[in-house]
Amino acid sequence: MLRRRKKNSLKNLIYLVIIAILIIPQTRQPIQTLLHKGLALFSPSIVSHEKQSVLTDYNWKLKDDQGGTLNFEQVKGRVVLVNFWATWCPPCIAEMPSMQLLYNDYKDKIEFVFVSNEDHSTINQFLNKNNYTFKVYNPLTKYPEPFDVTSIPRTFLIDTQGHIIIDKNGAANWNSDTVRSAIDDLLK
Repeated sequence: MLRRRKKNSLKNLIYLVIIAILIIPQTRQPIQTLLHKGLALFSPSIVSHEKQSVLTDYNWKLKDDQGGTLNFEQVKGRVVLVNFWATWCPPCIAEMPSMQLLYNDYKDKIEFVFVSNEDHSTINQFLNKNNYTFKVYNPLTKYPEPFDVTSIPRTFLIDTQGHIIIDKNGAANWNSDTVRSAIDDLLK
């Protein structure tokens, strides 16, 4: 009987420690990021052809950290990866290393449009700290209709005809064979 109480007390103590770790702000984000890194081991799936949305409106303006403007019309007819994210978002943080690896290999072949609503000083501090080299934009106008972004990270891979080949909500492994194969097929 005494052994069972000690065992239950130990379980309760462990449970309370876990809850405390998740509640304390200094430990919450690293723990959540670590959990999402486990989820980010899986690659996103390709949307079946009959379920693919088509981007027809490219009327969207974005601003980079130097004050330059990207008119999304400029990427029309190209393969594009659009990622909505934030520096405070654990699943976003978890998938960024795979995004950087993909960017390293495809930056001259496809368009990468990383979008955040945060100010560029916060974004640049995050990019520099983690040695990320991709450009991040702030939206100046509302995004086109197929980008129904209600949570982040949200990532879209768009073909040259505007078909959304991948529509992933949540963390994923963007440097996976599945994604690389999909991009290579789109570039043929």
